Amino acid sequence: MRRQQGMRLDERYVPYLQMAGLYHLTRLNDRWFRIDEPLLSAFMERWSPETHTFHMPFGECTITLQDVAYQLGLAVDGRYVSGYLTDFHIYIEGGRPAWAWFEELLGVIPPPSQVQKFAVNSSWFQETFEECPEGADEDTVRRYARAYIMMLLGTQLFADKSGNRIHIRWLPYVARLEEMGSYSWGSAALAWLYRCMCRVANRHVVKWSGYNPSVSEKGPRVQMWRLQIDMLQPTDFIWMPYSSPEVLHVVHPEALEPRHTTLWRSVTSLIYFAVIEWHQIGRVLPQFGGSSPDRIPP
Repeated sequence: MRRQQGMRLDERYVPYLQMAGLYHLTRLNDRWFRIDEPLLSAFMERWSPETHTFHMPFGECTITLQDVAYQLGLAVDGRYVSGYLTDFHIYIEGGRPAWAWFEELLGVIPPPSQVQKFAVNSSWFQETFEECPEGADEDTVRRYARAYIMMLLGTQLFADKSGNRIHIRWLPYVARLEEMGSYSWGSAALAWLYRCMCRVANRHVVKWSGYNPSVSEKGPRVQMWRLQIDMLQPTDFIWMPYSSPEVLHVVHPEALEPRHTTLWRSVTSLIYFAVIEWHQIGRVLPQFGGSSPDRIPP
């Protein structure tokens, strides 16, 4: 079961989270989600890195920008999330030391024992910014909100397999909280998800996120899910789960604006720093009410 640990959502952060377009994600993070590792393992065996789709008995399906918008409440239209990752210390604010900027934005600097190159241990973030002081002035609340957002991005939306480090690549973003809402966090998140899934699908990867399906005691459940997926029929699969009035009633109206919905159906590149992946919607037309195309070569 997963959620962000150690940093309570303070109501004083909410205006900044709304400004950044991350408030809905934060509300989800307040809940616990059970992860069925055997089910994920069985699905990952059907992931094709060449097409970014799951190859099922009845055709192809995938995770799309529409899923990101509905499930996470993230904008899929806007500026791409990118920047320099090499010579990072030179890039920051025209050559100013990165850690000097870190201290200016967050009011404190981590000890060397908590730093790994340009990443900070998340445990230090949790302990240092666990709770914003009562009666704190606006500058202090803003610093704590920046730390919360960096934690949210680094451990939830763009986590690596360690799950315990926060990269300071987010400094240029939290430095300008007013501009964060102009970025396409949804497309960046999907690009990173695709890249991570492609890495896991690599036949040489035998262990991911601390879980090794081949030697786990959950092996029988993996086999059970494999059989269940093998037996799926087209009528068993819900191609358009968001079309019901119950779902549309709880979705934020902004997510349904044409500037977003048009992108759900587009074949486009997804960008997250050095990661560039393709959103190949033409292979999964039934997810948008279309007909299955003839088999498209990878």
